[in-house]
Amino acid sequence: MQEVIEAVHDLNIYHFTEYDGSWDRFEPGSPMEGAETASEQLVTVRSLKTILDVSPEDAGPTRIVTEDVLAEEIESIRTRVNKLDDRRQEIKQQIREREDEIDTIEPFVELGIDFDLLHGYETLSVAVGRGSRSAIEPTLSAADTIDSFELFTGNDIIAIFARPVESADQAALTDSLVGTEFTSIDLPKRETGSPEESISEIEQEIKQLSSDLQSVEEQLDTKSEETAGFLLAAEEKLSIEVQKAEAPLSFATTESAFIAEGWIPTAKFELFKSAITAAVGDHTQIEELERAEFSKDGSDHVREQIPGGDTGGIQSPTPTADGGETQPKADGGSAVVMQNDDPPTVQDNPGLIKPFEMIVQAVNRPSYREFDPTIILFLTFPTFFGFMIGDFGYGLVYTAIGYVLYTAFEDREAIRSMGGITIAAGFFTTIFGILYGEIFGLHLIATYFWEGIIGLAHAPIEKGLSPAGIEWARGWIVVSILIGVFHLNVAWIFGFIEDNQLHDLKHAFLENGAWLLMMNGLWIWVFSDALRSTVPSFIYTTFSSEGVLPLGFSGFPAMELFTIPLLNAPMTVPLAVFIIGFASLIVGEPIEAVEFLNVLVNVLSYTRIAAVLLAKAGMAFTVNLLFFGVYVTQESGAADWHFGLEKMPAVGSMSDGHEVTEIMFGGLLHGDTVTILIGLVVLIFGHILVLALGVTSAGLQAIRLEYVEFFNKFYEGGGRAYQPFGYSRQFTTED
Repeated sequence: MQEVIEAVHDLNIYHFTEYDGSWDRFEPGSPMEGAETASEQLVTVRSLKTILDVSPEDAGPTRIVTEDVLAEEIESIRTRVNKLDDRRQEIKQQIREREDEIDTIEPFVELGIDFDLLHGYETLSVAVGRGSRSAIEPTLSAADTIDSFELFTGNDIIAIFARPVESADQAALTDSLVGTEFTSIDLPKRETGSPEESISEIEQEIKQLSSDLQSVEEQLDTKSEETAGFLLAAEEKLSIEVQKAEAPLSFATTESAFIAEGWIPTAKFELFKSAITAAVGDHTQIEELERAEFSKDGSDHVREQIPGGDTGGIQSPTPTADGGETQPKADGGSAVVMQNDDPPTVQDNPGLIKPFEMIVQAVNRPSYREFDPTIILFLTFPTFFGFMIGDFGYGLVYTAIGYVLYTAFEDREAIRSMGGITIAAGFFTTIFGILYGEIFGLHLIATYFWEGIIGLAHAPIEKGLSPAGIEWARGWIVVSILIGVFHLNVAWIFGFIEDNQLHDLKHAFLENGAWLLMMNGLWIWVFSDALRSTVPSFIYTTFSSEGVLPLGFSGFPAMELFTIPLLNAPMTVPLAVFIIGFASLIVGEPIEAVEFLNVLVNVLSYTRIAAVLLAKAGMAFTVNLLFFGVYVTQESGAADWHFGLEKMPAVGSMSDGHEVTEIMFGGLLHGDTVTILIGLVVLIFGHILVLALGVTSAGLQAIRLEYVEFFNKFYEGGGRAYQPFGYSRQFTTED
């Protein structure tokens, strides 16, 4: 067993399947000798690493750690470090106690009364606390048990010196204050001296303790430098030992044999077999049981003939400890295994795409039977985000934030991945910002680059906030719908391919092809002449030769087939395609037929892209309006809005060849000095707010489209991470 474990561990490719205890007279294995000792030493080493704040950067050169040195060195370091750490904790506790004592004394500084005057009287009672003098005085004056009293105050603290009558007990003063607005505070432990002197003495003690603490910290730092390399190497060596020693827990064992099962990459099988054979010769039998993809419900396997395999895809008998055989129940023709587990999943995406695996894993890791949608998220999520924000300045800020997250948290994979995603989102925001011609909501790129250098009349695309650009706003609704149609086509095509691979073409068509026919048929029908008199006209004008995006498309032809009797309405090709898809859905998945309107609703959900685009543009516009001001001109029969970047023209004057018809807001920039300073605060914090809301609106809406609309069509997840038995050494070497 030990030789096999060593050989498998060195390969670092074998993902163990846990034995479930189902075989007759086979028991789960026990940890190998030394496992408990190695585990205890590993806990000690990790504790020492935490105390000494050792990180991988402190490692130094790789080293050989022998068993002889390990225990002795760990104990030596533990003894010294624990002694220093105990002393550090003791000093910190003493400092906390003295700081608490200062907090207790500080209220008495306001009174200006020495501590020896607050106790030790035979005929006087003293109480110190917080309360209302106006409430305490009449209460004590009316008390039968108090002969006389005097109050001393300092801000909100009151000291009461009272002489009870001869017949009263020692609690007379306390009893008299019951129900009065007075909260007693404890007297300090110090019995003499002034509060100021006591605080000064305690502060000196804290300074001395802080000096002692610094000395201990320096000794620990020195110890950390001396032992960091050893501790990292020891942790690695012990982790490997524990890993090997606990491997038999996954085995099915008898007194004379053991069976281990697991998953390896297919291409590594011959390497695996030869390595084990080289380690133990003919004392082992190695069989490749199956190569399989699994159906979505896990009920059947798509099997492959295994070249040279001993099972050949035929069910084999269950082994028993006495050498006999028991016939297994039918399980779809698979070989008898310890546990019918799915293969683990490796998400092997290139560096630029890898951060987006985090978005996928937030739902679930892809199972072995599914497409990994990470590449699609890499292409669509930052594009959606950038399109919705679309600002050069905001894009640069997002990119900078992402760069900081990506580079400053190399040891925290989740934050690093978030940084990579933010970089991509910022990059696309910057690109779209150039196309929109905007920087922090101002059209400076449009003015100086697209109009000034390139010579265009305006930026290639606009957001459409002003009345003069309203067609752009309507056009983005159409674009959002088309994005939805494309995105959902990709999702159902993925589902179609998966079902075709795992089942057959019939399953693929009835479960996914039907939805493809329904969605494309419906939306081609919507964009066709058959509905021209019903749907809004901008559906057809957005991409026409005169539209804002002049691609020469003004709608599909009606494609009439015949007139529907009774309804007197045309039956068109797209509508027929929709009906064929709906009928196929009823045949394949009758329960899903009630959701046939999803092909309309899901696509319309993508109009949130246009909504967020206009909302974020409107917020940035409002911030700039408050600071720079906005004036209105009439251009081509519609009002156009302009920021007062340099000055605010008067109504009736000319600006760029157009008459100024209205001042929407004069702008804080054009006021006095105080107004300008207020305006700068509004400008800075306003854009910070837009930046933050860009994440919570554009980011969340984009991810919602991925999770709810896209993933739901083909993705289930439920995969396991591929965790091969082995270790990639960083701090130790065996040579």
